[in-house]
Amino acid sequence: MRVLVLVAPGQGAQTPGFLTPWLDLPGVADRLRAWSDAIDLDLVHYGTNADADEIRDTAVAQPLLVASALLSAGQLFPSGAELAARVGAVAGHSVGELAAAALTGVLSEEEAMRLVRKRGLAMAEAAAVTETGMAALLGGEADVVLPHLEKLGLTPANVNGAGQIVAAGTAQQLAALAEDKPEGTRRVVPLKVAGAFHTHHMAPAVSALESAVAELAPAAPHTRYVSNKDGAVVAGGPEVVARLVGQVANPVRWDLCMETFKELGVTAMIEAAPGGTLVGLAKRALPGVTTLALKTPDDLDAARALIAEHAGLDAAPAE
Repeated sequence: MRVLVLVAPGQGAQTPGFLTPWLDLPGVADRLRAWSDAIDLDLVHYGTNADADEIRDTAVAQPLLVASALLSAGQLFPSGAELAARVGAVAGHSVGELAAAALTGVLSEEEAMRLVRKRGLAMAEAAAVTETGMAALLGGEADVVLPHLEKLGLTPANVNGAGQIVAAGTAQQLAALAEDKPEGTRRVVPLKVAGAFHTHHMAPAVSALESAVAELAPAAPHTRYVSNKDGAVVAGGPEVVARLVGQVANPVRWDLCMETFKELGVTAMIEAAPGGTLVGLAKRALPGVTTLALKTPDDLDAARALIAEHAGLDAAPAE
């Protein structure tokens, strides 16, 4: 049996101009402008002409990333029915979970875009209270790294597997980490984000999102939806949305998501644009799994070939 999983990247994956080549595809510019009008944010400008500092803004980066994932995945799976027939599971890293919710039919695309806009604004407001940030620790064993972070007052905000843990906390705490790395850690790399996401610093954003989702009527996912909270396959739409809200202030367990992929028998992974980060983790944590990152439309033909090889019209439904 062959199983294809589709994943969507999180914040920090964005780069200046990354949406530019996608706008040449039929219908993409119109969809992006419609979403821009719906959320009062010029996604075309920010995805093509804005500089690195502008798209580092949480309120901008998050809608851009969800839009990019939806646009790129839509080139491969024009309908939910086609995705459900060919994909064994869908997941997103952090804000990528909102793209996953739309791709699996829990939310409409416009609902996901409106919600991610509110999420980005709420998290940016929470991040402005104290100067905070995040840094990736490359290498090192979890049983050494985690106690070291606790000693410094930092939170393991992303446990990504493949020897990568992302620490989050105040600027002072991150500076102390740079000076005092855990034993076995090769590098500490500051991330292109503007706050300590998935920590207690984001508690005010949780309250804002609880209000934002109150009137939604989420549907059950038509394809297995794998949650960042614990790697569980979530079958109920309201439960998916509740997890999306709570996840803002709780650690991302991408390591457990990849463990679930293993249990499902994954043989191939496609990462929606701007792809690369999650494929990199999978190459180390999921040996033998064929991976492909969508970076530009030039990658679409290879992705279609991968789908033809690893996905039939009998993908298992959500459980």
